[in-house]
Amino acid sequence: MNIRKTTLNELEMLVEMYANARSFMARHNNPHQWKNGYPGRDRVISDIDSGCSYVCEHNGRIIATFFYRNGNDDTYLKIYNGRWLNEKPYGVVHRITSDGTVKGAASFCLDWAFNQCGNLRIDTHKDNYIMQRLLKKNEFEYCGIIYTDDGSERLAYQKET
Repeated sequence: MNIRKTTLNELEMLVEMYANARSFMARHNNPHQWKNGYPGRDRVISDIDSGCSYVCEHNGRIIATFFYRNGNDDTYLKIYNGRWLNEKPYGVVHRITSDGTVKGAASFCLDWAFNQCGNLRIDTHKDNYIMQRLLKKNEFEYCGIIYTDDGSERLAYQKET
């Protein structure tokens, strides 16, 4: 597998991957995490334009995508019912999804992101048990509750070296 930056030519493929992810989450008792078409086309374009959208390829085919940025994230400024593992500089992963065709793709993406910074934060919805298991499997520690820009509650995780 290989990780590289997303190009604008791949926009439609990513929009479709996110639509499939929303459908998958709804079928697995998590219909509220990416509601109202999130992340929409404009969000994906913004991620690509910022240079923070990445794809994971296997045998020349895109099988996963995610947002990665090294640096502070405003939604992580306040944490409730817990605390971060440390206050060192960190990277963040958002909007990670795979097409489900290659086992271990999401773990590969998380490992790649962690290797970029050695201190990684991520969050997920309380109903996203699949992501919670993935984070535990990849040695992320639950740290507390954060709130997104729209006020939605998320479970916050961190992994450090």
